[in-house]
Amino acid sequence: MNALPTTRLGGTDLDISRIGFGAWALGGAGWSFAWGAQDDADSIATVHRAVAAGVNWIDTAPAYGLGHSEEVVGKAIAALPESERPYVFTKAGLVWDQPVDPGRAPRKLLKPASIRTELEDSLRRLGVERIDLYQAHWPGDGALLTFGPDEDPAATARHATALEEYWAVLAELKAEGKVRAIALSNHDTAQLAAAEAVAHVDAIQPQFSLLHREAAPELAWAHAHGTGAIVYQPLHSGLLTGAFSAERVAALPDDDWRKGSPEFTTGLAANLALVDALRPIAAAHGTTVSAVALAWTLAWPGVTGAIVGARRPGQVADWIGAGSLRLTAADRDAIAAAATATGAGEGPTRP
Repeated sequence: MNALPTTRLGGTDLDISRIGFGAWALGGAGWSFAWGAQDDADSIATVHRAVAAGVNWIDTAPAYGLGHSEEVVGKAIAALPESERPYVFTKAGLVWDQPVDPGRAPRKLLKPASIRTELEDSLRRLGVERIDLYQAHWPGDGALLTFGPDEDPAATARHATALEEYWAVLAELKAEGKVRAIALSNHDTAQLAAAEAVAHVDAIQPQFSLLHREAAPELAWAHAHGTGAIVYQPLHSGLLTGAFSAERVAALPDDDWRKGSPEFTTGLAANLALVDALRPIAAAHGTTVSAVALAWTLAWPGVTGAIVGARRPGQVADWIGAGSLRLTAADRDAIAAAATATGAGEGPTRP
């Protein structure tokens, strides 16, 4: 197994590689935020390729494929020697209807009894005895996970759980030894402060990339509180790999959630213009556009590691070099100028 630079995740005992493997797409088709069909054999081979390249943690969630991603991750790590098995990070708080309705989004449900049931289900699917990092996936406001208006405010209110209540349950699970560390994903600074008053926030997981920079305040909060930060979608669902064009977006299958996302539709031209600005920087370093975009994210103060997905083994080589890439001040200036000039993304272009 190769070595990647590692760093301590906040105040935990976890030394993690700067890049982790994201298993969202491994959930396959048949649910509301799918990436389209995915071959399980490809998924397992891709996990093994990432681990062989030095990645030592995998981030998944029950919602990814409605349990399927965790099952695939479990099979992948079970096939590895004990000494090579990566840390496993998963989540609670997105619960789907039974019987399953693939077209309906899961609900952000963080009731205490549900959290404990979800943990046991995740342990079973993953085939492990303890979760290394257990995360509240979204604030427990009871709403469906959608990007539109709340379709049922009354149901949302009925299912809502106070942050202090669900965070206390995660702290209990840590004290019981069922999980090693606990985290909050997609929570803002006010929510992080409220949680910290109950139990220390070991880590956060916000969305953060060159095209999605709004989480800068949460990263600053983590940096100031000894809290680790693993960021998701640092390649912005593939847009920052340099492999996309308007034609490729148009050719995405209809069940790929990206086809209806504003970043891939109304914002696509500006986003691709920013990607083009990364190409000469990548060429100067003898690396890929993906590596440059990832290195920019990893250089942001407070970022411990970045979650990067792949669907086939050959894709790992495109971004693995970011772990050791150091951008110059001139590189960072050029990237900031391009972000401003193109109008791509939102949030600060430099710390």
